[in-house]
Amino acid sequence: MKTLLSKSILIFCMAVSPGFCKAQNNLFKIRNPYYSHTDKNPLKISNTEWKKILKPELYQVAREGATEIAFTGKYYQFDEKGTYYCSICGNPLFLSTSKFATTCGWPSFYQPLRKNSVQYRKDSSHQMERTEVLCGRCGSHLGHVFDDGPKPTGKRFCMNSICLEFVPSKK
Repeated sequence: MKTLLSKSILIFCMAVSPGFCKAQNNLFKIRNPYYSHTDKNPLKISNTEWKKILKPELYQVAREGATEIAFTGKYYQFDEKGTYYCSICGNPLFLSTSKFATTCGWPSFYQPLRKNSVQYRKDSSHQMERTEVLCGRCGSHLGHVFDDGPKPTGKRFCMNSICLEFVPSKK
């Protein structure tokens, strides 16, 4: 019942005010001892510890595998040059040059920044067979990858905006 109620609150929050459900703020980065744009060492942090650090709506998506409501994420129709990082640990994930417009409702990319930026896991939930995409550093749920993307990879990395942090390119 608690999980159902929490997911209902997450859905309400994202539907009513997507901007309210930002992943984290700059204070979060200061309080999160695991957050880094340069450290590539894998993290083995318990969900109990993550729950103390992450906002509830980010925890639900990143650590419990919840999903944002389609068309509500701040990066869905976002089009600026820069790099997308994991909003949980700061791991570099995608370049904006690999982002492409879709009608699926979530920001989509055709390839990760590095081979080990992300990890993959079979996902058989909701009577579907999918491939879950996890952060290569902290293991947090980011979204799913599908085989219907554009060239050159043919992949569509369909990500939850709340799990992404965007840093614009320096001019």
